[in-house]
Amino acid sequence: MKHALSVFFLLGMAALGLTAFRLERREDLTREELGRLLFEDKLLSADRSISCASCHISAFAFGDTSAVSLGVGGQKGTRNTPPITNMSFRSSFFWDGRAATLEEQVLRPIENPVEMALPLSEAVSRLRADARYVGYFQVLYGRSPDTTALANALAAFIRTLETADTPFDRWMRGDQQAMSAAAVRGRAIFMKKGKCFDCHFGPDFTGDEFRNIGLFDGKDLSDPGRFAITKDSADLGRFKVPGLRNVAVTAPYMHHGAFRTLREVIDYYDTPDRFVPNSIGRDALLARPLGLTEAEKDDLEAFLHALTDDRFTRKP
Repeated sequence: MKHALSVFFLLGMAALGLTAFRLERREDLTREELGRLLFEDKLLSADRSISCASCHISAFAFGDTSAVSLGVGGQKGTRNTPPITNMSFRSSFFWDGRAATLEEQVLRPIENPVEMALPLSEAVSRLRADARYVGYFQVLYGRSPDTTALANALAAFIRTLETADTPFDRWMRGDQQAMSAAAVRGRAIFMKKGKCFDCHFGPDFTGDEFRNIGLFDGKDLSDPGRFAITKDSADLGRFKVPGLRNVAVTAPYMHHGAFRTLREVIDYYDTPDRFVPNSIGRDALLARPLGLTEAEKDDLEAFLHALTDDRFTRKP
């Protein structure tokens, strides 16, 4: 019976244009590998010009290098593209937390009109018209492509992007030479004087909270952040606290991508009033300047560089 079913399945695949030889070549394909194929495939954008990988660039911890990314037709996004490493244990997604699961998050850029601009129904139709994908989904999910399986495959790939091989990790495991003396001093500043640890804690250096760090003034900086989702006035100007692993390779920074370097970020936190003098609802942690010296800023920046996984360390 099992042999008969296998023969029936292969005949069905042949009818769809997928030869047994091609199927056998990828019989060991995993859901994670299928997710990567989909992640890199421009088929999932309206005009087939961009893929998920166009804005989530592997060399930059799967972030972008622009303040905001360009979607189909050169349309500009409204926020900076967050890097997507270390997403497995996040409790919400996007700068405003509008997605509760990774499976929900991965579908939204596909149908967003200024990103990939492809209705999910059309995305599924395209996948079902591709014999290769029909075969892969049948093998891995036991059915033709649909939105649930598409989301599952993309999320499975993103969950492979965990990183924990950094100078900091080796230092924590007892290799006292793994971090420079400056980075070790910078860690002490991160933990106390710089107040970084108050928001950036845990294995991935984020508490998965939403904070208003002073980048909302209702005029020049008018993105309401989390408020747009909750309609709770307490959330006005709050954005998700990002993890800091690989942060040195994910410039530009903040939800609007306005800070081009880590030093600009550090300078902002040190004296936020100098950048946004009339912010609304800024967190009490930033009520007063931090008073960091230039040497302390150097050390703090050195520590942040020590959070870069080896796979993203680019040699000059």
